[in-house]
Amino acid sequence: MFKKYKFVVFVPVADAQKVREAMHAAGAGKLGNYSHCSSSSRGVGRFKPEVGAHPSIGSVGKIEEVEEERIEVLCGEDIIRDVIAAMKKAHPYEEPAYDVYFLEDL
Repeated sequence: MFKKYKFVVFVPVADAQKVREAMHAAGAGKLGNYSHCSSSSRGVGRFKPEVGAHPSIGSVGKIEEVEEERIEVLCGEDIIRDVIAAMKKAHPYEEPAYDVYFLEDL
C-alpha cells in the first residue's frame, strides 16, 4: 500500500505563491486526475528571534507578528522529502514551521 501524507507549511502571504509553486514542482498536490491541488487559509504568525538568529523579517529580541498563509497539500511517501526540501529552498524564513500528517486510507 502506498503511504500518503498531508503537508502543511506556514509562510508570509507575500511569499505564498512562490513556496506553493516550488512544492507543486516537486510533485505535491496530486489528487486522482488533478494536479496542483492545495488549500490555504490566513492567520497571524508570531515569533521572537533569539540571539544567534538571522531573521528575514523582524529583529533579534523583538516579538514579531506576520500575516501568514497556511498551505496544505497532499504528497506520496516517494516525494515527501523532496517537497520539504523544495519548500525550504523557496521559503524566506530561516526555520520555517511545517507539519507532516500521515493519512490513513479508510
